[in-house]
Amino acid sequence: MKTKQHKVGENKSEVLKALPIACMDETKAVEFIEAQRWGEIPCCPHCGGKEVSQMKDKDGNRNERFLWRCANCQKSKAKQSQFTVRVGTVFESSRIPLKYWCYVFWRACTSKKGVSALEIQRQTGLSYKSALFLLHRIRYAMAPENVELLKGTVEVDETYVGGKPRYRGNNKRGRGTKKQPVLAMVERGGNVKAHVIPNVSGKTLKTAIRESVDKSSRIMTDENPSYNGLHDFAGGHHPINHSLNEYVRGDITTNTVESFFAIVKRGINGVYHCVSKKHLHRYLSEFEFRYNHRKLEDGERVVALIKNTQGKRLLYREPVSLN
Repeated sequence: MKTKQHKVGENKSEVLKALPIACMDETKAVEFIEAQRWGEIPCCPHCGGKEVSQMKDKDGNRNERFLWRCANCQKSKAKQSQFTVRVGTVFESSRIPLKYWCYVFWRACTSKKGVSALEIQRQTGLSYKSALFLLHRIRYAMAPENVELLKGTVEVDETYVGGKPRYRGNNKRGRGTKKQPVLAMVERGGNVKAHVIPNVSGKTLKTAIRESVDKSSRIMTDENPSYNGLHDFAGGHHPINHSLNEYVRGDITTNTVESFFAIVKRGINGVYHCVSKKHLHRYLSEFEFRYNHRKLEDGERVVALIKNTQGKRLLYREPVSLN
């Protein structure tokens, strides 16, 4: 019996077919970003008007800066009547070619454990500082906004993120460590929320949980006494005792949130190697974005990220210290 032979790349989405070309050619990259941001109807980022047109040279080719002109802004004599697809996004005023932005969008969305600035430097030829800042801006775009409260069964756990000790025996575990504490909450079958927290006291943990989880939910944690007092949730608080080698009791477990932490730590230890406390929240946003969009196909995830870049701006002096 003959089986049907599929062509290479036949099952790829239109976005994934266009991405490799956009990563090599600046014109294609601009057109790709415009298509994902505006769709078939481009609009002015200054006034929102749709009476816009491409600026072209005498030969009918697009302006070398890929400028657009807004008729509404011209009529109202606004200061800015010209714009590009960069305006109003995290890559506004960036001198990095959009083909490199497309490449990093692709890598950041499809690399499960992340991609390092050094690798981006090697692949694109950008300086390390440019590659690092580019990634920081993408992580900034990945940060969620107006997130709904987690509902249903919510697993909660805390961990400590940081490098390995330089000398054996000099690093304490748990509350005695100097590593940065991180709290994560996962709605089973849904999204995750991860926060850098100042400490793991009962007040800090319970305040974070109550701000992120709907009161109708069931809360599942380990036996940490700092979680005591969460019985105000309608579904109750159900701890599991890891110290007694108890990891599953019926449907009570924290395995899902621990799996999320496993990916985070593999990424930080295996890809980034060293993450400062100052920037850790941005790296958490990156892992959170990929987890919350895990059910999307790679191309859809890239589109979601490009749409997330709108209305966000991160200046160089904010994430990168020159000291």
